[in-house]
Amino acid sequence: MQRREFNQLLNDILKPHTINDFCPNGLQIEGKNEIKTIITGVTASQALIDAAIEKNADAILVHHGYFWKGESQPITGMKKRRIGALLANDINLFAYHLPLDIHPVLGNNAQLALLLDIEIEAGLEPVANSVAMKGRLKTPLTGEEFANKIAQVLNRSPLSSLVRTDKIETIGLCTGGGQGYIDLAAEQGLDAYLTGEASEQTIHSSREQNIDFFAAGHHATERYGIKALGELLAQEHGFDVTFIDIDNPV
Repeated sequence: MQRREFNQLLNDILKPHTINDFCPNGLQIEGKNEIKTIITGVTASQALIDAAIEKNADAILVHHGYFWKGESQPITGMKKRRIGALLANDINLFAYHLPLDIHPVLGNNAQLALLLDIEIEAGLEPVANSVAMKGRLKTPLTGEEFANKIAQVLNRSPLSSLVRTDKIETIGLCTGGGQGYIDLAAEQGLDAYLTGEASEQTIHSSREQNIDFFAAGHHATERYGIKALGELLAQEHGFDVTFIDIDNPV
């Protein structure tokens, strides 16, 4: 498939025009025109680029790309090495941030909920494209039981603040760095809140508002959207897609 067609295909699937973001979504670095072999991963790190070069990939498709609002603009150091490697090997870089988080089927939230047996019911925010979601566990669990389930499914023990004695039924969730939504979840009377990261004040919010909290890792919670997108591209459009998980404990 030609690069322009591929970019349009991704835009048709993820609809980046429907949400404001902190980075450009879609094609970020232009490479060869014909795309057949794709490497997917969470972040366009040097390790992922090196893996794509080794596999002679035509494109890299990630959740975390480049050119974030507020980042330093000069292309020096690490940024130069990454972009230089892509250009030298004629590899396209495509990145989708919030559009991949919120997609109702392929999105990070949707995929994490599927893995953890959470039924998503609505957005947590009172807007059309809420980044955070809310729902309920298909089977109510104690905080300890749910923490164990997260550890088993994600192969990573979550940082937990368990303040309730009753089983968790309702839960808010936002993959990645969504810890700031815990107060909104508490305001809506949810039993628990799940995200990727924690800040110092997050634990106080949990304790003082009586809401169980789980931080299961920014990387760990955001592996599954990009993986699902790659699988769709392979199954429905015939691309040669390989998902590479570059481990990150954060």
